[in-house]
Amino acid sequence: MTGRLHVVGFGPGGKEHMTFKAAEVIENADVVTGYTTYVNMIKPYFPDKTYKATGMMKEVDRCKMAIEDAMAGKDVAMISSGDSGIYGMAGIIYQLADEMKADIEIDTVPGITAASTAASVLGAPLMHDLAIISLSDLMTPIDLIMKRVDCAGQGDMIVCLYNPKSKGRTEYLNQTQQILLKHRSADTPVGIVRNAGRNDERKEITTLGELDKADVDMFCMVIIGNSQTYTTNGRMITPRGYRI
Repeated sequence: MTGRLHVVGFGPGGKEHMTFKAAEVIENADVVTGYTTYVNMIKPYFPDKTYKATGMMKEVDRCKMAIEDAMAGKDVAMISSGDSGIYGMAGIIYQLADEMKADIEIDTVPGITAASTAASVLGAPLMHDLAIISLSDLMTPIDLIMKRVDCAGQGDMIVCLYNPKSKGRTEYLNQTQQILLKHRSADTPVGIVRNAGRNDERKEITTLGELDKADVDMFCMVIIGNSQTYTTNGRMITPRGYRI
């Protein structure tokens, strides 16, 4: 019997931001698998499900576990916060399934990613071309990350920073700031949203020149405007170019 494996993005965490499809897939799954923190976030909404969880840095283990359950004929939901295809589990699931020669059905269920969630809190900062860049160097060399930052700066793209700062990575955000200051004004608006879409959400709007003084950690999303971005009434707006 061939099982099914759904790679599900459930959004910021609350059920109000979850798509109908994501909720339906989780509700109908035999097993829900994911990172322990994410499992604990959705348990209150689906208390009767069978859960399997692993901790940080155990992504390969939990993906293999989910694939093995699907190979055994179960309907499995592999969950990620945000969107499963943006820094989520979709890619590694497909890679491992090929390696394991798993005869299972796999589908990807999209969710609201952190960039769009944070943007909705800030106003309308993502109305033009943008780059999404993670400042975590666990998977990508920092030199390559900063090259991408520089290219985004040269292209006057709005820059959305995932994983902007941790206890072990305190300088990468400052490096990003200095690179972008070569390409745009110090007055460029920057929005910072902590725990976007969650109960303890908070936002701050500052400038590129003052970014190094802002309170930023791993729970924050940082959105750096382009040369046209402006602020008004506590909102951050990037014009699309319409004639008004």
